[in-house]
Amino acid sequence: MNRETVITEALGLLDEVGLDSVSTRRLAKRLGVEQPSLYWYFRTKKDLLAAMAEAAMAPHATAPLPTPDDDWRDWFLDNTRSFRRTLLMRRDGARLHAGSTPTSDLDRIRHKMDFLVASGVPERDAQMAMLAAGRFTVGSVLEEQADTGTGNGTERPADMPVIDHEWAFEAGLTLIVDGLAHRAEAQEAPVGKGSNPG
Repeated sequence: MNRETVITEALGLLDEVGLDSVSTRRLAKRLGVEQPSLYWYFRTKKDLLAAMAEAAMAPHATAPLPTPDDDWRDWFLDNTRSFRRTLLMRRDGARLHAGSTPTSDLDRIRHKMDFLVASGVPERDAQMAMLAAGRFTVGSVLEEQADTGTGNGTERPADMPVIDHEWAFEAGLTLIVDGLAHRAEAQEAPVGKGSNPG
């Protein structure tokens, strides 16, 4: 047994029972070991969950980075969609990810930020847009993964529309990118002599 095996089995347990039911006791039983032996790899359950969150992000964390020839708008859309797809790969993926700190991904994040700034996006706006898109995506997936339809025994009102989660995500993402593009274009546009920039 090694650290990677523990994380892999923990993610398998997550997919089977959900985040609320993941415990070191269940994980130890799944691995066929005594519970205290897990502390050799993870001192606390919080440490284990952090490692699980990082491992669960692998598909997104290994996606190609942007190149100078890429259109920043297309890249921003693709990058955010990749994040959503990765969260959806795991049961309760958004809940697992929420609050985690991607310390191992800092170089990739810097590369993405440098790309946006080099593409003409104001640095502060690029930072806020990446943060907003990330939180919007986590929130969208949280809602999607929590959606149980009408399983709570109540009838959906006739005038209440059924939410298409992917459509709603794409609509919100488009608004974020359009807003960021407007900010970038406003900075690039020269203000005429004597004109009113307001």
